[in-house]
Amino acid sequence: MICIILVAGHGTILENEIKEDSSGRYCSLEGIPKALLPGVGGRKILDYWWDAINTRQHFKEVYLVTNADKYKHYERWATARDFPVDNIINDGTTTFNGRLGSVGDLDLVLRNKHIQDDILVVAGDMLFQDHKFDITQVIHYFRRKEGELAIYYDMEPTENITSRGIVEVCPQTNRITQFLEKPSKTETQSRQASVVFYCFQRETLSSIPTFLQNNPDVKQRTFGEYMQWLINETQHEVYGMKLPTGFQLIGQVGLADYEKWLLFFSDKQTDQRCMVPYTAKAYARIGLMGNPSDGFHGKTISVSIKNFWAEVTIIESPKLILVPHPLNDPTEFGSLGDLHGISRKEGYLGGLRLLQATCKKFYQYCSEQGIALPKRNFKLKYDTNIPRQVGLAGSSAIVAATLRCLMHFFDLNNSDLPKPLQPQFILDVEIDELFISAGLQDRVIQVYHGAVYMDFSQTIMERQGHGIYEYIDQDLIPGLWLAYIRNPSDSGKIHHDVRERWIAGDKDVHEAMKTFANLTDLARSALQIGNHSELLKLMNSNFDLRRVIYGDAVIGAENLRMIQLARQYGSSAKFSGSGGAVIGLCLDTDKLAELKSAFQTEGFVVCDVIPNPPITDNNGSAAR
Repeated sequence: MICIILVAGHGTILENEIKEDSSGRYCSLEGIPKALLPGVGGRKILDYWWDAINTRQHFKEVYLVTNADKYKHYERWATARDFPVDNIINDGTTTFNGRLGSVGDLDLVLRNKHIQDDILVVAGDMLFQDHKFDITQVIHYFRRKEGELAIYYDMEPTENITSRGIVEVCPQTNRITQFLEKPSKTETQSRQASVVFYCFQRETLSSIPTFLQNNPDVKQRTFGEYMQWLINETQHEVYGMKLPTGFQLIGQVGLADYEKWLLFFSDKQTDQRCMVPYTAKAYARIGLMGNPSDGFHGKTISVSIKNFWAEVTIIESPKLILVPHPLNDPTEFGSLGDLHGISRKEGYLGGLRLLQATCKKFYQYCSEQGIALPKRNFKLKYDTNIPRQVGLAGSSAIVAATLRCLMHFFDLNNSDLPKPLQPQFILDVEIDELFISAGLQDRVIQVYHGAVYMDFSQTIMERQGHGIYEYIDQDLIPGLWLAYIRNPSDSGKIHHDVRERWIAGDKDVHEAMKTFANLTDLARSALQIGNHSELLKLMNSNFDLRRVIYGDAVIGAENLRMIQLARQYGSSAKFSGSGGAVIGLCLDTDKLAELKSAFQTEGFVVCDVIPNPPITDNNGSAAR
């Protein structure tokens, strides 16, 4: 592949304003071309581009195109940066009015060097924010696509779309559906700006002479005009890749622009956002109604609870480090007997594997979705107080918190990984990477928090790629209690062979899942009118149906005992999740105290449920 760096622009406005500046701060920069001005950190803007591009395994040649007026400056730069001077192309122009235009300069190199390879072309005089982006990701993504590649970024709020080429990108395919060169604010809602940072296949290069022939006016010989023609008029396949950074000093800019963006990007680099720890928290959940139908195109109501949580902390680090938890990932033991006792009780699988699997899946997702992550390392550590193996969604809580940390660290938002799709990402980490049998319910509530009604109907899932998730007013949820086994067995065994029976078309299992969904709708209606007696009956029905489908041998003696004990005191009781913990609704406050005492006497842990409020969007409204 060939790389071409364009620095042939005549920055007359900036150059003249530096010359006329009376402060004396910029006198040493008089006559210096824009690409060789100091960037963030004091190094030349072009130096940062050369650092990113100087990856020999990707480019067999790198060419730099400048003008006759500034040729000597770039020749001197090249000798000091181990850049081959013979690869500097002089376009012969000395004035702005005599310029060839950016596409004309590219055409000059293609003809002069007889290039018949795929190319990457960048404007080397653009100031960019994050100097650690990985150009390897850009090349690899381009290789996977059948068309061209255009880099874009999310504009800052202060930027005006009328000064940029704006792209509209298909969220499913990442194909650019429309390119608008400096559009008015009424033409598009997009704020995704394209810059001169493109990959072209060799077959596409033949379109450049055609474009130039059709556009003799140099004002039209810009990459914005070319890309608009290539995408909108010729319907050429061009894909978008997002860089989570910013680009500035594009086109004719003045000294005020240079000062503004240099300060802005410098502040971004030194704002300590990644140099101080960032902690994300995800909470345990209780399945109020409908589980386990979330894994079988059913419906559920789930509630996030503050009682138990998992938190993950991320901070920038010279190396990528995943820190073992002293309790959950032990590597030191007092004796062989201690190892045996801890392993028998806790098992072998701590949380470290969850961190690693999430990081792996996150990188894979970004690569597939056309998001180029910067080369920045971090340290991840976690903590949790969610009881293990009792069906309170402890594993998915660690994954959910890790995902939030990674999105924060790499400056991604809900447009990069839409909120309704985040639960599926978390589930994919557990199923694809760790072979954990699970459904979507836990992951939805740990993304949204609060109390959520979820509809996983097959037609809905196939149509939009996720379920319908609607908040329920938490004030409608009555006071609940939670009890769990102090020393549980592996809760994953609770699922047993129901999945296989479902896949095989077992009529009883399919009918049961439909009934679970119906119970969920009835429970939602009961909550809306405050009919807690009806809710109590529905909760009992939920468990009774589960018992029929799974059988007592799978349910387990301790789980059955918790259900029986609760019902002796007039309380409802059902599994919170997959087993090991039960939740209940007791309408008689006197009986509730007796119930708690009875549970404690038999060695179970019991507590009141503390609801966790929903996560709201920036405008304060609940997310859908």
